[in-house]
Amino acid sequence: LVYVSGYIYCSKNYCCGANGQERLLMHYIAVYCGSSKGNNPIYEIEARKFARKLAKSGFGLVYGGGAIGIMGAIADEMLDCGAEVIGVIPQKLLEMEVGHNNLTKLHIVETMHQRKALMSEYASGFVALPGAVGTMEEFFEIIVLNQLNYIDKPLAFYNINNFYNKLIDFLRHTYEEGFLWENTYRSLFFSENADEIVNFLKNRII
Repeated sequence: LVYVSGYIYCSKNYCCGANGQERLLMHYIAVYCGSSKGNNPIYEIEARKFARKLAKSGFGLVYGGGAIGIMGAIADEMLDCGAEVIGVIPQKLLEMEVGHNNLTKLHIVETMHQRKALMSEYASGFVALPGAVGTMEEFFEIIVLNQLNYIDKPLAFYNINNFYNKLIDFLRHTYEEGFLWENTYRSLFFSENADEIVNFLKNRII
C-alpha cells in the first residue's frame, strides 16, 4: 500500500478515500473487435502483437469478456504477458461468446447498455480492431460521447490489413460534406502500425 494525498490507502489499481469511494490507478485500454477471427490469419497475428505491445507499455485491458475470436486472442495474449484483463459481458452473451474463465476480473451484467457504460468507466483510451456491426456500434457510441464532451479520451482505429480504409473514406466524406464536426474528425487516429497506436495512447494518457 502507498499513500496518495487525499486518500487513505492505495493498492495496485485503486485508491480508497475516507468516504469509501475507489479511484482507478491503472490505465486500461478498451478494445473493441470481432468475436470471430476473420478469414485472414493476419488479423489474429497482428492483434496478438498489439496486445503484447500494450502489456509491455504497462496498460491493462478492458474488453467484452469473450474467449473466442480476435477478442479472445487479445485477452489471452495480455494475460500471458502478465497484464490485467477486465471482461464485461451480458448474461445473454455469456454462452454465445463463451465467457473467458481466466480473466483478472469478469463482470457479468444484464444489458448491453451496462456493458458499454462499465467499459467506458474503466477505460482511459479506446481502440477498434477489425470487427463487424457490434464493434462499430460500440465504438461509434464512444465517438459520440467524446464529441458531446461526456468524455475526453483518445480514440484509435488499428487499421490491420487496410481493414478500415473504406470507413476512413466514409468519415472523410461526412466531414467534407459538412455533417461530421471537424474536431471529431480530427480526434480520430488511424494507423496500420501497432507501435504508432500504442505511442498515441501513451502520449495522450500517461
